[in-house]
Amino acid sequence: MENLSNLNWENIGSKDTRSGFGDAIYELGKEREDVVALCADLTGSLKLEKFADEFPNRFFQIGIAEANMMGIAAGLATTGKVPFTGTFANFATGRVFDQIRQSIAYSEKNVKICASHAGITLGEDGASHQIMEDIALMKTLPGMTVINTCDYNQTFAATKAIAEWEGPVYLRFGRPKVPNFTPKDYKFKIGEALLLKEGSDVSIFATGHMVWKALEAAHALVEQGISAEVINIATIKPLDRDAIIESVLKTRCAVTAEEHQIIGGLGESIAGFLARNFPTPIEMVGMNDVFGESGTPEELMEKFGMGTKDIIEAVSLVIARKQF
Repeated sequence: MENLSNLNWENIGSKDTRSGFGDAIYELGKEREDVVALCADLTGSLKLEKFADEFPNRFFQIGIAEANMMGIAAGLATTGKVPFTGTFANFATGRVFDQIRQSIAYSEKNVKICASHAGITLGEDGASHQIMEDIALMKTLPGMTVINTCDYNQTFAATKAIAEWEGPVYLRFGRPKVPNFTPKDYKFKIGEALLLKEGSDVSIFATGHMVWKALEAAHALVEQGISAEVINIATIKPLDRDAIIESVLKTRCAVTAEEHQIIGGLGESIAGFLARNFPTPIEMVGMNDVFGESGTPEELMEKFGMGTKDIIEAVSLVIARKQF
């Protein structure tokens, strides 16, 4: 686990994570001729315009045919290319699960499935597009690496990193502008957690857009005399198990925070690991077995229990269950 707790975690401006992906793949296009991009009629939404304009012979506009896109990507991978597919998370996973399972995961193809507009923060498009089950779907596939980034800088770094990673990857990011706080020169290491704030009373494991909210909660908890440790779990599979054990051995209780269904998400991954190795009181903040609805991202995060105050409440609950 990389320790970045000495940094002053401040919001250095808000940017959308999908732009981190678009800027990084453009850089990859300049650096590597084997990188190709495929898109399902969402070039602007995935911020792929620069790549498409600069490398037209390596950009494939497939149209609204996501299943076909996955098959084409698998075929390109057999020729030595490194395909990056781009579409909304709902269409990148739920709509094409069979193609990913058969043509990419089972066949061990080096395809990077890059999914924007994930989670409830998609906002006004409503429940039909707000997939909250994608991490669960992808992490069950043998050999699939699953990454969920927290801000622009981390998304940029992760996009660069997965190009070097051999094997299928699911990279999840979002639509809205969110605080950008990860160091600009940060080098993403697949499978390694980031310690953002040291603490002794409770471990908060957060992923994606919930990482900033976890930091906000940790600072608010100081006023209650609670020392919260905040760990950014960007790689959900494979988990940084050493980081999890190291933290809970100290704090003896944990809270997980994710913009995803609690069922099948980060929380269950950590709870399952701890149950087998170091049983620990745990509370989970996330979507609780319901579909979303139309609204602004912040309205929806508050309504469905994924706000800063919800993390604080979960901390209170888990500390009350803690075995001293």
